[in-house]
Amino acid sequence: MAVPAILFVTRKWAPAMGGMETYCHRLTEELAKAGDVEIIALPGQHDGSPPSALALLKFPFTILRRWLGRRRPPPDILHIADMALWPVGLLKSGRTRVVLSAHGTDVSYPRRGGFKGRLYGAYLRLGSKFLRGAHVIANSAATQMAARESGWQRTHIVPLATDIAGAAPTQPPRRSVLFAGRLVRQKGLSWFVENVLDALPADITLEVAGTRWDSHEDAALAHPRVTYLGRLAPRDLAKAYSNALCVILPNIERPNGEFEGFGLIACEAAAAGGIVLAADCGGLRESVIDGETGLLVPPGKPDAWRSAITAVSNWNIADRTRFAHNAISRCGSHFSWDRVAKDTLKIYKTARMPVVTS
Repeated sequence: MAVPAILFVTRKWAPAMGGMETYCHRLTEELAKAGDVEIIALPGQHDGSPPSALALLKFPFTILRRWLGRRRPPPDILHIADMALWPVGLLKSGRTRVVLSAHGTDVSYPRRGGFKGRLYGAYLRLGSKFLRGAHVIANSAATQMAARESGWQRTHIVPLATDIAGAAPTQPPRRSVLFAGRLVRQKGLSWFVENVLDALPADITLEVAGTRWDSHEDAALAHPRVTYLGRLAPRDLAKAYSNALCVILPNIERPNGEFEGFGLIACEAAAAGGIVLAADCGGLRESVIDGETGLLVPPGKPDAWRSAITAVSNWNIADRTRFAHNAISRCGSHFSWDRVAKDTLKIYKTARMPVVTS
């Protein structure tokens, strides 16, 4: 497939660490294998944290300077890596087509309500009016729906990927369930501890690997059957996925409609050889292929979660190895950055097609 000239603009870039940073870096790497990709990026800080507020404020001027100073023809595709940067699309020339990426919070934030939520919602709706021809790449059906609520109608779904490639376990697992990720309410750690953990067999414990984010979740870490591991290095986290009895993503459905944009941990854990149990909601429906890379469990149903974990705990090693081996293989074919790049190129091609009006 012929690759158009691409200008990729992102405020999410290494050395900052996170799912959006990984998406931008790996997608542009894959696209660059096939053609011309120019990148305007705002690097994070050396400790892995996001850019400073001052750097974020200066970044639009960096984009403008780079655009005006270009000595090459306008790009065929201006790819803006998150919805909050939509005004960059106003720079496009007649031949340039705008494509934006939507990840979750960058389109679901209006659902939080309040002054900030309403203001941001108005900001997104304004963008959909100014950039009527823009195409939006959503990482899940849930993200796509949220984008459409703000008026962005030319939307496509491209699930994310992982570079992890583990091996199926050959030894019995530890009698410990693993939760990994940011400790925020919608990811369901407190809900799980309060409603499920004590109903499990007494020898099953819970390990938590991730970053403290929401103080409301801290109480869950004090439970006597919980061990807080902190933030693990990638290699250690992959090992923890494989050794755990199962990896849980017990997300809960929030009353205001906020959701998990994708749930990268689900495909990472499966690719590492872990047995994944994830809530059947939000973007987790795209990050888990039910019955193949993991098992989807009804959200907010303690008995369903207890039954699912108990069932997995009763698998013999042959059952675990077979399931994990199949999950690793499926992840390698579906949750790959090569597939993400190919899907993205197809959307670029669609964006460049003449608009037919009736």
